[in-house]
Amino acid sequence: MPKRQKKLADTSEAGDATSPAKKAKAENEAGDKKSSKKVQKKIPDVTELDFSCESKTPEGKPWNLKIASWNVNGIRAWVEKNGQSYITAEDPDVICLQETKCSEEKIPDDCKIDGYHSYWSSAKQEGYAGTGLLSKIKPINVTFGIGIDKHDEEGRVITAEYEKFYLIGSYIPNSGKGLVRLDYRTKEWDKDFFAYLKELDKKKPIIWCGDLNVAHQEIDLKNPKTNKKTAGFTPQERESFGNFLDDGFVDSFRHLYPDKTDIYSFWTYMMNARAKNTGWRLDYFVLSKRLVPNLCDQIIRTDVYGSDHCPLALFMNLDNEAAA
Repeated sequence: MPKRQKKLADTSEAGDATSPAKKAKAENEAGDKKSSKKVQKKIPDVTELDFSCESKTPEGKPWNLKIASWNVNGIRAWVEKNGQSYITAEDPDVICLQETKCSEEKIPDDCKIDGYHSYWSSAKQEGYAGTGLLSKIKPINVTFGIGIDKHDEEGRVITAEYEKFYLIGSYIPNSGKGLVRLDYRTKEWDKDFFAYLKELDKKKPIIWCGDLNVAHQEIDLKNPKTNKKTAGFTPQERESFGNFLDDGFVDSFRHLYPDKTDIYSFWTYMMNARAKNTGWRLDYFVLSKRLVPNLCDQIIRTDVYGSDHCPLALFMNLDNEAAA
């Protein structure tokens, strides 16, 4: 884990106005060199954690599908911190990873986990963005990006088609320090990406997950009053995400826990934020509304370390005809 800490406004990626990719690459390479010195401090110990879930659908059906999601903030440093031990402990049917910061040929062998088919989407710039998907069930089809070159160069989207749904793992662009990418994020990316999701939803219901780089409501971050001009909590980002939800989609965590406070998925490395729980909920599972009858639970694994984000787990029952 690098000694240099990110500012809160950067949330989960570099915000250099001139060259965010180069800055991210430099930070990642520095982190890789220093991470070995920090391994003993933050090795995730998941052996004592309880990953069971007894939740059921509103009709009383138990879950039969578990999907996990985690922004790993550099997959090479994450592996050195034993982050992959979480996958074995959680044992999801599918896990989506974000911010891998690694070309496919450099993915560590420890990420090749027995029993999983693995898929990787890398940015053209080494050490920047990137996503991964590991699935026990081989998808019908896997695609990378959304079919628009200006958005697809950073490896931010993997879509896996299954029998009853599409799973979209994503790492949504950060608006950056000084909001230098706010217009791109809200007027270009969101517009095109949400159109992509809606087209998929016409064919099969969607499960969309990942680091969405937005805290939708004031309840979704510790200090809303002082962050209204911070990337991830601007009115433009919140409105854009809210408009998408209003068009037939559901934030699964808030659907189940509308008033739950102090539950976050990201903490800046600065100012001992995680120990103080000064965090943001930037990571989500968003469902097509017609999948709500199939929802059992969505849990944020705040006790799992290994990144500046923690993992999420979604529990579904997909025997219901509503998911067909």
